[in-house]
Amino acid sequence: MNDTFQDIINSDKPVLIDFYATWCGPCQMLGPILKDVKDSLGERISIIKVDVDKNQELAAMQQVRGVPTMLLFQNGKQLWRQSGVVSKEDIIKTILDKTN
Repeated sequence: MNDTFQDIINSDKPVLIDFYATWCGPCQMLGPILKDVKDSLGERISIIKVDVDKNQELAAMQQVRGVPTMLLFQNGKQLWRQSGVVSKEDIIKTILDKTN
């Protein structure tokens, strides 16, 4: 998974990684918000969901301490990190501000 993760975050296209857990209420609230973000931004962004229970090593490597945690990467660099539920508008604004 680590090699794949490196390939994913090294993309020219911004990549938003959502670290979540199936048992997490706020994570379930964030799911539809991220779908709306993807619908709004389309091909300008990739959104990847990572289950922390199934990918504990990756979550630890990225120092994810709570869920949901979102990380925004472009060209291998972390541009933004946020824990908790964030509105669609704020996520889109952050992505556009950080990647343009």
